[in-house]
Amino acid sequence: MGEQVRASGSGDTVFDPEPGEKKLRDIRSDKTTYWRDHGVMAVLGMGVVGMVLAFIGSEHVAIGSLGAVLALAVRGVWLYSEQMKFCWTLTNMRLIGPGGRQVYLLELEKVRRLFGDIQIITRSGDKHLIKHVAGAEAIMAAIEAARDKRARRKGA
Repeated sequence: MGEQVRASGSGDTVFDPEPGEKKLRDIRSDKTTYWRDHGVMAVLGMGVVGMVLAFIGSEHVAIGSLGAVLALAVRGVWLYSEQMKFCWTLTNMRLIGPGGRQVYLLELEKVRRLFGDIQIITRSGDKHLIKHVAGAEAIMAAIEAARDKRARRKGA
């Protein structure tokens, strides 16, 4: 069972079940988590820009800091609709993501939190990011449980 990449749009998740495959859950970006993550980035950006401007002796620390916050707000609004259509599907055999990405559960090496996101790392070193999810700990537990159950069934 090698990885196959299907031709699809960047936000499309195509679930074409293999024999014996069952969908366990869909994992979607969460609106509240998305805006919270952008708020944190805005505060961090404001602090970094303010420190850099103060360090170089600029008189425009406040304006620069405000500019960083506004830039991140515009970024958030601009990318919102694209990010909200992303969906990952967890099955009893694999994780299927947008843009034709898929990872077989037996290929998963690590599943970990990365700020407000979930990072999936395969045995071959490929990394995938499931962004802006609510209840990341529960989703990680579901992915790991599905992987462990699959490993027991396959005797891996």
